[in-house]
Amino acid sequence: MDRIQIPATSRSPLVDFDFAAGHLILRGESYPEDAAAFYGPLLHALRGCLEEGGGALTFDVALSYFNSSSAKALMNLFMPLEDAAEEGRAVTIRWHYAEGDDTIAEAGEDFAADFSHARFEMVQETAA
Repeated sequence: MDRIQIPATSRSPLVDFDFAAGHLILRGESYPEDAAAFYGPLLHALRGCLEEGGGALTFDVALSYFNSSSAKALMNLFMPLEDAAEEGRAVTIRWHYAEGDDTIAEAGEDFAADFSHARFEMVQETAA
């Protein structure tokens, strides 16, 4: 499975899906013009990776802002990971949020409530 690397723009996050290493990253802001078009290929690639099997997967999500279309796309990415975890694959989702950013922290807690098999970690980042 090929690595997917997409640089961040003013409306879309940095994407680094290193399937071989088992490490997926989304970082930045997410309110693309067409969330389905942006996230669709990522979901397709993720499903392909999961079908191939393999080792543990860690997904770091560090979004400082995202709109409702992106929230739906995130859930679409998370659900196959939850399914894989239910089938026995080690899956960790790490939800990064800035200290004091209650909105992003609460969004992470809302997502976390939907998981019973994948490990969902809240990661507070402090200002340097």
